[in-house]
Amino acid sequence: MNLHQHLLHEQLQHATRRHFLKESAFGLGSLFLGTQALGASHNSAPRDTTRPLSPLAPPLAPKAKRIIFLHMAGAPSQMELFDYKPMLAKYDGKLCPQEYLKGQRFAFIQGVPKLLGPQFQFQQHGKSGATISDRLPSLYQHADKLCFIKSMVTDQFNHAPAKLLMHTGNQNLGYPSMGSWVTWGLGSENQNLPGFMVLLSGGRSPRAGAALWANGFLPSVYQGVQCRTGPDPVLNAANPPGLTRDVRRAALDTLSRLNAKTHEEIGDPETVTRISQYEMAYRMQVSVPEVMTIRNEPQPILDMYGADPNKSSFANNCLLARRLAENGVRFIQLFDWGWDTHGSSASESLKDGFVKKCNDIDKAVGALLSDLEMRGMLDDTLVVWGGEFGRTPMHENRGGGAANAFVGRDHNPNAFTIWMAGGGVKPGITYGETDELGYRVATNPVQVRDFQSTVLHLFGFDPQKLSFPFQGLNQKLVGVKPSKVVHSIIA
Repeated sequence: MNLHQHLLHEQLQHATRRHFLKESAFGLGSLFLGTQALGASHNSAPRDTTRPLSPLAPPLAPKAKRIIFLHMAGAPSQMELFDYKPMLAKYDGKLCPQEYLKGQRFAFIQGVPKLLGPQFQFQQHGKSGATISDRLPSLYQHADKLCFIKSMVTDQFNHAPAKLLMHTGNQNLGYPSMGSWVTWGLGSENQNLPGFMVLLSGGRSPRAGAALWANGFLPSVYQGVQCRTGPDPVLNAANPPGLTRDVRRAALDTLSRLNAKTHEEIGDPETVTRISQYEMAYRMQVSVPEVMTIRNEPQPILDMYGADPNKSSFANNCLLARRLAENGVRFIQLFDWGWDTHGSSASESLKDGFVKKCNDIDKAVGALLSDLEMRGMLDDTLVVWGGEFGRTPMHENRGGGAANAFVGRDHNPNAFTIWMAGGGVKPGITYGETDELGYRVATNPVQVRDFQSTVLHLFGFDPQKLSFPFQGLNQKLVGVKPSKVVHSIIA
């Protein structure tokens, strides 16, 4: 190969497809960067692409500044917690009427199951008279703060797709989570912490895993950052042995210059994101260990939550959620595994595993509400509690014969309950109701996309205008099907 051929070969290697598009007068890369420079249509000011987490004002007056989303992975039984049905108690053990079975799809029920009455005692609480079971003695002290939606509906009856639908607006992989949408739209109030952070408990990750807090087609800086309780809350954030902070700073400065040159030459917006992520990781090395430790919390606060600095737990995560919220994190997502109560084993039994799960969360959730209120944060912090679907009023009879060995219920996408508190929702109310057996919604159905629309509205967004161009469409969290804001629950 002569010198001319060698130089030509070098030029061809450098002229990648992305470089070609960038150099084209109407290249897709240039068009995309143009839309980024102009800012998204929902924002009142252009997005600073060099600092993608800088805070922005929403287009509408917001009622919530931040959210703590408590997701009970596996779908807790509303029949044992919030949706008491006297008629179901009356017909406990009777064969289920055919009208509830004909044309229905179940995850496991086969044949004709028997009705299963509520397994615990219910009582009305507070001035609102909210009916809550005796499994949640700490939570029912906050009955007048809670806004129940008892008419939630989903079109997915298996865990992973239902979780994806709840958190990303789509049952398929590859779509941005609600936390990514909110932080993309609003940014973070603390430039030293991610705007979207995730905490796990219960011994394993929820089905669908990290896809539930992924950024999808949004810039990757908006993905949720999974944290752990303990001395190393974010994996790979600390410097390795022998690498000082000054050396890390010098290396990042050099890397930033190289990335900036790459962006200038090629124009890939993810290069800007990469620079921001490196810088965020550097700042997090100082800020995260300080925020993510509960050892400095007063003992009365630890006791109130039932938190223990020496172990990982849902209680610890609730206390950490409060700490993250007061430090400017916009979207805090807690997943607690273990709520799938089919009755196929003791751990999946309403009489055993379910009771333990209620004991695990009750004190901490009540403490979180009390703590936020004491600090004057509940009014602008939206707290959400719920699962991905509900449970059936029938005893699961896997295989079509006798009921499972332990008391349990199958998946029910036709009706489930969530509750919200603070953040601009009306306290002490119940919206929607189910039929006399709690199987289907009787009044005011709320689709998952309606719930998502309502959350976005509370943050000051028009859910129909919060969009991002991808694959030729203006993609939205709420998708293309009709959705509505549930104004009746907004204060």
